[in-house]
Amino acid sequence: MSINDKPLVWLSGEIKTPPFSQNARLEAGFLLRKLQKGEMLSLPQSRPMPSIGFRCHELRINDKNTTWRIIYRIDSDAVIILDVFEKKTQRTPKQVIETCMQRLTTYDSSC
Repeated sequence: MSINDKPLVWLSGEIKTPPFSQNARLEAGFLLRKLQKGEMLSLPQSRPMPSIGFRCHELRINDKNTTWRIIYRIDSDAVIILDVFEKKTQRTPKQVIETCMQRLTTYDSSC
């Protein structure tokens, strides 16, 4: 990691094998590394999540039989990981959105 790279701040979730396959874990790591270097990702890898908050996005990781999502926010000094979950429907579950919003509120009030 270079001195200019943003650190990852994990508020919840992890990426490990299992439940991620090795290929999905490597893809997630590769995409998170791009974010740390300041690259902006777009569809199909990432999409904005304004329902959670400003600068929030959903990283999309397709695994063998599972679709994973990593909810993150890009701050000036870090990439904040809000949640990692298995997506089973087209819509992001309301509980995930509410939990991520609460985590951001708690994180922002502690900074």
